[in-house]
Amino acid sequence: EPIELMGDLPQGPRCAILDLGCKENIVRLTRQRSSLVKIFPSRASGQQILDFKPQAVILSNGPGDPADVQESVETIRRLVGRVPIFGICMGHQLLSLALGAKTFRLRFGHRGANHPISDQLLNKVYVSSQNHGYAVDPKTLPDDVQLTHTNLNDQTCAGIFSKDRKILSVQFHPEACPGPHDSMALFDYFIETFVNGGTQ
Repeated sequence: EPIELMGDLPQGPRCAILDLGCKENIVRLTRQRSSLVKIFPSRASGQQILDFKPQAVILSNGPGDPADVQESVETIRRLVGRVPIFGICMGHQLLSLALGAKTFRLRFGHRGANHPISDQLLNKVYVSSQNHGYAVDPKTLPDDVQLTHTNLNDQTCAGIFSKDRKILSVQFHPEACPGPHDSMALFDYFIETFVNGGTQ
């Protein structure tokens, strides 16, 4: 069943989290930036989430092959263009599938807390925490979706962005705890850009 939690910021947005295997720190960081948070199970419909009237949706991390998670892809497809979306790890992969892109299995996968990322949004290179065995094929992304993050170890897609569709997603873990914390600013970038009407 959905779980509703008070946020820490009375003037903050209402945020929904689609729980695909959500880490506790994603919930914690979302609450810090929200007035109200509602966590929906992975099989929730798009309409259930829209009925909550969220001002932002977070797609969490989770295990397995993204191509097997068809029900959540349909849910996300219903949300794209209607509410700002921030995807993390599995959430990034499922958002990409909902946009019509393809994923593929990595030969070895990305594991550990030392993966260098080139970030065009924050305009810097930093170290990230990663734990996944699949990646998005950037050649299959729609023309209006930018490849904004690149894994510098193997040049794979590590993040995407679309101003028009109000989406941002990353393959790594900006919520990583105990760290590294280099990419945690992406939570604020997402809120400022798509929810608070920032000019980034």
